Amino acid sequence: MMLRSIATSSALLASAVLAACSPASAPEKDSAGAVKSGGAQASCLSRAYPEIGGPISLVSDSGARVTEADFKGRPTLIYFGFTYCPDVCPMTLVNVERAYEQLPESVEPPQTLLISVDPERDTPEVLASYVKAPRFPKNLVGLTGTPEEIRAAADEFLSDFSRVEQSESQSEYTMDHTSLLYLMDENWQLKTFFTHEDTAETISACLGEILQD
Repeated sequence: MMLRSIATSSALLASAVLAACSPASAPEKDSAGAVKSGGAQASCLSRAYPEIGGPISLVSDSGARVTEADFKGRPTLIYFGFTYCPDVCPMTLVNVERAYEQLPESVEPPQTLLISVDPERDTPEVLASYVKAPRFPKNLVGLTGTPEEIRAAADEFLSDFSRVEQSESQSEYTMDHTSLLYLMDENWQLKTFFTHEDTAETISACLGEILQD
């Protein structure tokens, strides 16, 4: 899958977020076969965009080289973030664990990946410690890589990030990044995504519906 420009990425992600507010009917496709928003209140099942998602080649928090093939065979929930993130990232991961706790006993949570957008600081060792936080998903795995590998993975998910200098801060810089949760099916195809507006309850309800199919 070819890398896409930031402008194209932003436009498609904007339409994807709008899709979360469209009717619960099946998504339509345009003349080019791309999924379109169906209206004003879409269910989570109408957020499957074929343009989002693709191959990755990164390093896990155990130090092993992994690709998307290592995660096929089971649904996977993916989040792009970083360990120095002061609030949004940890709050999102805590929210995911709360959603998992609300799943029916018969439903197994998806494997869960945190792809760091800050490879300069997020080494495998740093990620290995971070993912063990008590309120994070118990099956959380951290992934990192070279800046080029991280950018390539983010482009495949139409996810963007940028470094923001903070000379007055002890951390020196922070990272602005897209804050979406991507649910990939067992074939590494996007099944749905979640935004910052989704609660643990809405995420759990959607996962329960999808993972019981």
